[in-house]
Amino acid sequence: MTFSADRKPMIECRQVHKHYGDYHALRGIDLTIRAGEFFSLLGPSGCGKTTLLRTIAGFEEISSGVVLVDGKDMSNVPANVRPTNMVFQSYAIFPHLTVAQNVGFGLRRDPRSSAEKARAVEEALEMVGLKGYGKRAAHALSGGQRQRVALARALILKPKVLLLDEPLSALDRKMREQMQVELIKLQRQVGITFVLVTHDQEEALVMSDRIAVMFEGEIAQLAHPEALYARPASRRVADFIGLMNFLPVSITGESDAAVTADVPGFGRVDIPMSNVSRANPGDSGPSAGFRPEAMTLLGVNAPPAERETGGVIDEVVYYGDMTYYDVRLDGSDRPVRISMRNVFGRDIADVGTRTRVSWAPGSLVLFR
Repeated sequence: MTFSADRKPMIECRQVHKHYGDYHALRGIDLTIRAGEFFSLLGPSGCGKTTLLRTIAGFEEISSGVVLVDGKDMSNVPANVRPTNMVFQSYAIFPHLTVAQNVGFGLRRDPRSSAEKARAVEEALEMVGLKGYGKRAAHALSGGQRQRVALARALILKPKVLLLDEPLSALDRKMREQMQVELIKLQRQVGITFVLVTHDQEEALVMSDRIAVMFEGEIAQLAHPEALYARPASRRVADFIGLMNFLPVSITGESDAAVTADVPGFGRVDIPMSNVSRANPGDSGPSAGFRPEAMTLLGVNAPPAERETGGVIDEVVYYGDMTYYDVRLDGSDRPVRISMRNVFGRDIADVGTRTRVSWAPGSLVLFR
């Protein structure tokens, strides 16, 4: 990531609480989002991420705490005068208006001349890749084009912060992936702070400078995408972000540098302290986790690896660019999932095949 952590704070939440009657939606949120950052709030439905976004926007009043935008306390500042703008999940495009009329809707009371407003509309449309679409009827646009119109309408007001409430969720997979890249480019082009709410882990990992993972009104972990994926702070975060295998372990020793554990299928392993995280409340005991791509199936003629184990393939799932194997490792009573990229010349193994699996100790995370 190229984002600099030295930039000034743009959004600050200090001990923000939100109650809906007896329901505690936000539980003491402390958060700083910096100027020019592409920041994501990620979590399952009902975790509080949209509520937090709406409190920043001013659509929800907080029960206690402080929200600051660009250093200014937003208490009692209505949504329409905050230096923020929001793109909703539904886009809220007016079907009876043209594209240009939709984009320029927020300029109705702007003191600029009609010609200046028209130029601003054209600039906003060009910014989102819709140059020449101004006279087109809004109802005739595709889903991706409507999303771009919503972005142009928000950006034309030149907010300091653009808030995005799951703006890509209505698009099909191919269009969603295309718009992810377009949003990244657009954010870099305009240079303002973007705050995205999403429940899509892959979307957050692809687009964000940093991600806050939320559960039950609290931030469980705030980190750069790479750290979040490789070193989750808890098993709950690990289980939510991507796919991770978990195996029960027995801890046999500990030093300042590492924890020694017996891991089924791997034997005795020293796991670095940097890879030790919290278990979930109620877990029956410590466990080791690893990502599917952290293991490698060795070919029949491959030389011995520094660390390897054996197993039998229980299932094969082909995805085109990747193949996922469920492998029952020797000494383990449950299969683990291993992913292999389908490169030229690599055969796809069959169910029931005896295989060798290599691995690196740094790929294991201990949850205890």
